[in-house]
Amino acid sequence: MSDCLFCKIIEGDIPSAKVYEDDICYAFDDIEPEAPVHTLIVPKTHYDNLAAGVPAEVIGHIMSVVPEVARLKGVAESGYRTVVNTGPDSAATVNHLHVHLLGGTKMGRFTFEGSAREAQ
Repeated sequence: MSDCLFCKIIEGDIPSAKVYEDDICYAFDDIEPEAPVHTLIVPKTHYDNLAAGVPAEVIGHIMSVVPEVARLKGVAESGYRTVVNTGPDSAATVNHLHVHLLGGTKMGRFTFEGSAREAQ
């Protein structure tokens, strides 16, 4: 997609801090990190999100790359979190399927707006 930020990054039109690349996916560091390690793993083919008919072999490959990216970023042993946002309630900011790999710090549990835990 010509107006997609991540497609432009994959094409090299916008610079990125590349972490990993193969024929199917590209991984790069998030420019607005939510953790000391915050890397995005994206398919090179544009899919808006998980609900966009992503072939199982593509999502499977991306998930199989996660441990290698974690190793490259130095968080494979200490642990990391992966997140995939889909749809308007997910807080996704770029409509191109991507897996967030977050690590480098002890993380707490997720808390969501209006959740029972938020009130505590």
